[in-house]
Amino acid sequence: MRPDPKRTQLEYEYKAALRDAVSGAGEVALAHAYELGRVAAAGGVGVVDLVSIHDTAMREVLGETAPPEAIGQFVSEALSPFEMTHRGFREAHERLEAAYKELEAFSYSVSHDLRAPLRTISAFTQALADDLRFQLDDKSRDHLRRVLAAAARMSDLIDALLELSQITRTQLGRHRVDLSAMAQGIIEDLRRRDVTRKLSADIAPELIVEADARLLRIALENLLGNAWKFTANVDHPKVTVGEQQIEGERVFFVRDNGAGFDMSYADRLFTPFQRLHATRDYAGTGIGLATVRRIIERHGGRIWAEAAPGEGATFFFTIPA
Repeated sequence: MRPDPKRTQLEYEYKAALRDAVSGAGEVALAHAYELGRVAAAGGVGVVDLVSIHDTAMREVLGETAPPEAIGQFVSEALSPFEMTHRGFREAHERLEAAYKELEAFSYSVSHDLRAPLRTISAFTQALADDLRFQLDDKSRDHLRRVLAAAARMSDLIDALLELSQITRTQLGRHRVDLSAMAQGIIEDLRRRDVTRKLSADIAPELIVEADARLLRIALENLLGNAWKFTANVDHPKVTVGEQQIEGERVFFVRDNGAGFDMSYADRLFTPFQRLHATRDYAGTGIGLATVRRIIERHGGRIWAEAAPGEGATFFFTIPA
């Protein structure tokens, strides 16, 4: 393997600067050490590599001689850019976390505060429709019906937003969860809601994970609810829940043979309020998959999808042990 010319140059300059420090160059040598550390950090040389360069230079410059006291300050200066970079990342991360929590709190507060005026709109609109039901013409009744429908949709959006914010605020607890039994229970609930629907479900047995059962149920309800919804116009609707190994990683999936979607829009899939199908065709808030992603990521996992229009969709996700 050919030596890296940048590392070779760094080793040469480090050795020269170390000799200066040993010979008593003082502040000049320390300034040189700091600059070498800055160049190393900017060039992708890690702390371990720089320490290795230091050890090699020490052996060549000092041999068996005990290092002078100035060497400790010299290596501290060389490593200080790494510490500053790490501190900068840490502070940026802390600021981001604080902003994220503030945004979540704001979202929760706004969603909660919207409930009261929305209830008022719904209540008085319904009262108006009831009191004037014999005096209104068809057009006026349709207007009131539209107001009530819009209020109901707004209420669903508020509920979804509150759930999304609460998922981030809720403490995560991991316990043994039977994903197979959970999926079967959700499918049975969906069938009870609409006994006219005939959905075939193939659920692999013994899908056991260590996860937060409440959050995982919310994620699975969203995924299976989508499968139920988007197979509504299929002659023989089917959903499959299973697992497979992908590059040595245990990956779970929920697959359906429903409407599917164009993969060119897949980047919008897990973004709140982004919908790939018209509301008139398939009802929904546009927040469900964003909620699923938040839950999976809180477990340290990943989620992605594969689909084609008219050929169904498969959602893959991981839950690290």
